[in-house]
Amino acid sequence: MTHYIALIHKDADSDFGVSFPDLPGCVTAGSTLEEARVMAEEALALHIEGLIEDGEAVPAPSTLDTVMDDPENRDGVVMLVPAPSQPLPSVRFNVTMPKDTLEAIDRYAESHGYTRSGFLAVAAKKAITEAA
Repeated sequence: MTHYIALIHKDADSDFGVSFPDLPGCVTAGSTLEEARVMAEEALALHIEGLIEDGEAVPAPSTLDTVMDDPENRDGVVMLVPAPSQPLPSVRFNVTMPKDTLEAIDRYAESHGYTRSGFLAVAAKKAITEAA
């Protein structure tokens, strides 16, 4: 099974942030370490699915030495996240919402490296996890 290196970051009064050095824009967060781990697996799966849907190559995972050679990565705690064995199936659906809300979603998604669908999926999963 393929694993990607994720880095966990935590600032005072913040959630645990997770990023993937091999996959720029693939980021997530969780209010606990366990939630961050679950969200990291989902974010990785969604990001890989998006790359495949867009016809882009999925990069091979870097080695730990390669990731840690970058000084910017040294302040994160390393976590290995399993890549999905096969892409998750996507379902197309229609959503109606105010135009300004959709524009705000698009701006946020683009500035954080998400597609619209990827951002909405991650936001929904986070809301569901926090409600449980």
